[in-house]
Amino acid sequence: MPTLFERIEGGLLGLLIGDALGVPYEFHEPQDLPPLDKIEFTPPPGFRRAHAGVPPGTWSDDGAQALALLRSLLAQNRLDLADFGQQLSAWYQVGTMAVDNIVFDVGIQTRQAIQAMINGVPPAQAGSTAERANGNGSLMRVLPLALWHQGSDRDLVEQAHQQSLPTHGHPRAQVCCALYCLWARRLLQEADQPWPAAVTTLRTIYEHHSPEYQELEAHIRPDSPAAGKGTGYVVDCLHSARWALQAGSYEQVVKSAIALGRDTDTTACVAGGIAGLRDGVQAIPPRWRAHLRGQELVTPLLQQLLRRYQAV
Repeated sequence: MPTLFERIEGGLLGLLIGDALGVPYEFHEPQDLPPLDKIEFTPPPGFRRAHAGVPPGTWSDDGAQALALLRSLLAQNRLDLADFGQQLSAWYQVGTMAVDNIVFDVGIQTRQAIQAMINGVPPAQAGSTAERANGNGSLMRVLPLALWHQGSDRDLVEQAHQQSLPTHGHPRAQVCCALYCLWARRLLQEADQPWPAAVTTLRTIYEHHSPEYQELEAHIRPDSPAAGKGTGYVVDCLHSARWALQAGSYEQVVKSAIALGRDTDTTACVAGGIAGLRDGVQAIPPRWRAHLRGQELVTPLLQQLLRRYQAV
């Protein structure tokens, strides 16, 4: 069994590698993708890559925002939305936490929200609350909160909601982030059935007449069979990751996530973080760990995060 430290490192690297692996395959329909054994950082010859100018092994906005969140949490020793908003703005404007400081593949909703923050809108009010604004942009970055957080489940849920607000203010996106964080926590705790355990906990935290409870039961439907289409819709992204996790090893999980097509980098990021937590860093293929770009950005943050556990 992997150690706690191996799980934490596996979660962080798992999301970054899943993101980077999915970048070249984004926007393609499933039938247009290479077979699973050919999905690598560098696609097979003749494949029409998305983001053709991006070197293989480069994470996208998913990984950069996740690292921005982790950087803020470690620097402030709390979830500070003002600082997190500044971190997001620094990523968007000058490429902080992006490999080579190059920003690409920014979602429309996220771009609009960050521009609003740059123009002076408070982070807690910047994300759209419209029902149509339920992309997966806050879900893809939230895992570092679960890795960093050492408080109660209720507090973790509340902070998962809060970290969504700067870009995704609708309760549906917030609840997806909360459920994902509890799922990650139950994996860290080696629960026998992490997903059902997370769902049960969330149901005890939400008041039954609250908007969050209604979103959980009416729209997220966590008891439904695992299935997904690999789209950018936050609920589908969460269930797509849940479906991909059934594929087997870390490698099989992220490749299965990518095989769904469409939003390949984010589906593989969300699934890869969970698979890395489940299996530990040693389960991630060495060829991907060796060729992930930008590791000089990751290593100091990971060391700080692990020291936080050593101090407990």
